Amino acid sequence: MSFHKLHKFSALAGRRKADLLTFFCLYIAQALPMTFFATALQVTMRQASFSLSAIALTQLIKLPWIVKFIWAPLVDRSCHSLKGFRRCIVVSETVYAALILVIGALDLLSDFTVIITLIILSFVASATQDIATDALAVLSFRREEKSMVNSIQSLGSFTATLIGSGILLALLQHYGWHTVLPFLALFVIVAVTPLLRNRHLTIEERPHTRRVRLTDSFSFLVQRQNRRQIGFLLLYYAGIISVLSMVRPWMVDLGYSMKDIGLLSGVVGSLAACVATLLSGHLIYALGRHRTRRLFALCSLLTCLFFAILSVLTPQLWHIVAGIVMLWGCYGLSTVVVYTTSMDMVRPGLEGTDFTTQTVVTHLSGIVFSVVAGHVAQLWGYTVFFGFASAVALLSLVYVSMAFKKDSVSVSG
Repeated sequence: MSFHKLHKFSALAGRRKADLLTFFCLYIAQALPMTFFATALQVTMRQASFSLSAIALTQLIKLPWIVKFIWAPLVDRSCHSLKGFRRCIVVSETVYAALILVIGALDLLSDFTVIITLIILSFVASATQDIATDALAVLSFRREEKSMVNSIQSLGSFTATLIGSGILLALLQHYGWHTVLPFLALFVIVAVTPLLRNRHLTIEERPHTRRVRLTDSFSFLVQRQNRRQIGFLLLYYAGIISVLSMVRPWMVDLGYSMKDIGLLSGVVGSLAACVATLLSGHLIYALGRHRTRRLFALCSLLTCLFFAILSVLTPQLWHIVAGIVMLWGCYGLSTVVVYTTSMDMVRPGLEGTDFTTQTVVTHLSGIVFSVVAGHVAQLWGYTVFFGFASAVALLSLVYVSMAFKKDSVSVSG
């Protein structure tokens, strides 16, 4: 590894620290309420004696983030300048905060349907902010800086997981729904302040070659030059996501309490992911896209194999901690390289659309493999399941080694 490159990377980050802080605040603002609702809503509902079937339906609140590619072209069509991006982000965050504030004023028992509806609408607003923020990030940073901003993007997401599923959940238990949510709404508004105060942020000029169409999300998927990237997006997370989906039930069966699982997975795991995202940005800059794709895929394979070994033993606490750190660390490393290479593939004028389309592919792949993972574990047990995850991780490693021979940027036209 070139230490000169690492020093240069740190110098770049120092010069762009105001811009990086701006994007960190935007990414944590969009992710924190979503993480909080996804965890706190289920806990609160169970304490209020809601049925498990009703609690299961809360997964529908994440639907806007799965289908956000539908309206991504509208964001690209409306944002042609830094002023346009600022306006879109501020309006989205204001709507997001207002809906959170209204939700906090309602009663979960008597207004359940209204609350779920408002949460879904709030996630539409946050997804719109995400589309605009991603496009702004693509236009604000040069290719050699892309790994840097994507480290910050992933750091914001994992920090939100740590706070939303840990700290805010504890505050919810002490102060209640009606007290925590107004402060959450205030945070969403305050997080936009760095964007408004950052007068040094500049973006590339967006071309006006043609009008952005709603079908542009799908046109990215059918273009021949994007096939390698789509295969990469479908496979790269698969092994790690499968293990992530089953590690908590596995720990329950090992006898760990919900408090222990929350501490190990929610706190230790999230911290490991935060550290890994920062490391990932440096490694991508120093080693290049292709080398880090292979390196991180190898790390994922070794992690899956580690859990396969643990499943046939009687693992001690330090084994579990090591596995959690490896698992979330690999997830953090992989996230940055996925986002960075996705930014490389966007078409001029369609930055928000193309990046959003690629992230949706990874989300859908994660959902499919998580469902498959549950069936494999149910039918054949954890050892076979971890073996299955290892086989998928090996397939991912072989794919990236064969499909990407060198670091090159293939921008679709």
